Amino acid sequence: MIPTLAWTPEGVRFIDQTKLPLETEYVLATDYEQVADVIVTMVVRGAPAIGVSAAYGVALGANRSKAESAERFAPEFERICARLAGTRPTAVNLFWAIDRMKALFAKLRADGATMEQVREKFLAEAHAMYEEDIAACKTMGAFGGELLPEEGGVLTHCNAGALATCGYGTALGVIRAAVEQGKRIHVYADETRPFLQGARLTAWELMEDGIDTTVICDNMAASLMKAGKIKTVVVGADRIAANGDFANKIGTYNVAILAKEHGIPFYCAAPWSTIDTATPTGDAIPIEERSAREVTHHGGKQLTPHGVGICNPAFDVTPAKYVTAIITERGVLRAPYTESLKEMELAG
Repeated sequence: MIPTLAWTPEGVRFIDQTKLPLETEYVLATDYEQVADVIVTMVVRGAPAIGVSAAYGVALGANRSKAESAERFAPEFERICARLAGTRPTAVNLFWAIDRMKALFAKLRADGATMEQVREKFLAEAHAMYEEDIAACKTMGAFGGELLPEEGGVLTHCNAGALATCGYGTALGVIRAAVEQGKRIHVYADETRPFLQGARLTAWELMEDGIDTTVICDNMAASLMKAGKIKTVVVGADRIAANGDFANKIGTYNVAILAKEHGIPFYCAAPWSTIDTATPTGDAIPIEERSAREVTHHGGKQLTPHGVGICNPAFDVTPAKYVTAIITERGVLRAPYTESLKEMELAG
């Protein structure tokens, strides 16, 4: 599998996704501030990967602390969590991972744990999240692979693959599983402006796996759907609300509308940690606004006139009415999502 991130004795080693596909370089984060920086700058990206990265960031913060006990570490722990939580607002996995570390720390603090015990338990918890993510991706892939056609084109948007997770991927995990099941899938990858995650990352991943892939510009999907070249759409998610609305990379909403118009199944694949039942609808999902430079420049070259206004929301929200099914490691959910999500949450 593609090594998105890995714990080493020196720190957390990340593949630098800003350099792909032409250069394969790695960034070593040796403290939690550096982990925060690689998240903000999108050296690492994708909701599940961001969550696990934050957990390792907390572990690094504990390793570097001079505190002698959990009690003395408490103020520093809060600063570490706040710094990591402030990196990217939309991906709920980030907050899920930090909350999980907070719950663990509360127990350790109540037990009067030493810092040696805190460090050991934090690292074990981060490792557990890493392994759980890979297992979840493979399980949801098996569920979702069954939904894809025996042959034909599958459109995806952004990158929801191994690079967005700890391995295997969510939407691309579904595609990988379908191929492993013997299905003859041809992937159409939206370029995904302005950061080009589809053109750079999804295409690179799938070519590494030998899966037939064609990159298309974001404005080409409708014509390919009309021509019958796309049979199914599968995308990832950064946050799924309690009613089934979900946030994903900007442009996903466009694709969902086009799929509905052309009668094409539209699937969202994400781990259970991406589901935020505390957020009632997509209207309540915070949308990150990123730097104007991502739009105005490409490859260091300015593309737009000086002083022109720029809008650069990183995500949009797709209403549940456009979603054929939500694929998770717990199973496949269908509308009405308010009910199916609640039932699956209660079932555990």
